[in-house]
Amino acid sequence: MKLSKAQYDEIAQFLAQVQPTRQSLRQLKDKFPSQSQSTLLSIFSQEYQKQVKRTHAKHHTAEAVETYYQRYLNGVMKNAAAPVLLELANEVDFAPSLMARIVLERFLQEQEHAVPSKTLINSMLRDPSQIPDGVLANQVYQCTVNDCCYGPLVDCIKHFINNSSCSLCIAEDQLRAKGYDKTPDFILEVPVAVEGHIIHWIESKASFGDESSHQAYLQDQFWSYWNRFGPGLVIYWYGFIEELDCHRERGILLKDCFPTDIVTLRHSMAQH
Repeated sequence: MKLSKAQYDEIAQFLAQVQPTRQSLRQLKDKFPSQSQSTLLSIFSQEYQKQVKRTHAKHHTAEAVETYYQRYLNGVMKNAAAPVLLELANEVDFAPSLMARIVLERFLQEQEHAVPSKTLINSMLRDPSQIPDGVLANQVYQCTVNDCCYGPLVDCIKHFINNSSCSLCIAEDQLRAKGYDKTPDFILEVPVAVEGHIIHWIESKASFGDESSHQAYLQDQFWSYWNRFGPGLVIYWYGFIEELDCHRERGILLKDCFPTDIVTLRHSMAQH
């Protein structure tokens, strides 16, 4: 779904005034009933991620980590069945999955007397049954399933969307195997025309295209692809601000779904 900048700004202003909870997400859907729920969820997630990045450092000081860990221990001692970690994350306005990571890492440090590897922590977050403490495993599970912006479940959904197949394309992993570094998700073996524009590559984004993220992508990815492979198509599966689709003549198209009006070079030549 495409939104005007004015529509997007109205949504962002609303989100700036509420806590990033599931209740706030329901309020968002009620306030903007005409907008796609998946689009609202993506904007909600991205605005929250911006906020988390701004406050990330303060939650990772040694003092903060120890405070969170002791509060977790005290909480489960009183009631091990209560969602202690989830409530703590909401109280301090931090993503539940990230709070779970902090406490899990601190727990493993105490158990193993060493800093645990990221691989081990990620594995336990994906499958809490690996955690050698049943209470903490349950607490971590509650955090991951109740986090709509971070965590392994969200990563799974994005990975699935970004890896949708394309029969006309060479996939990103194949391009990397050939020695390319920065590559789009797909390179078209045969260029196609979309809405009258020739494209050579497709980039898939499981997110909403807001101004800050799109400008970053243009600088870090899209113009590099354009320089190397020619004009291309970016699909923001959860929509984008329509004013950002302003580089078509230069060779970067934006869409919010896979185009249905594709004309291949082979098809065009066969007609002639």
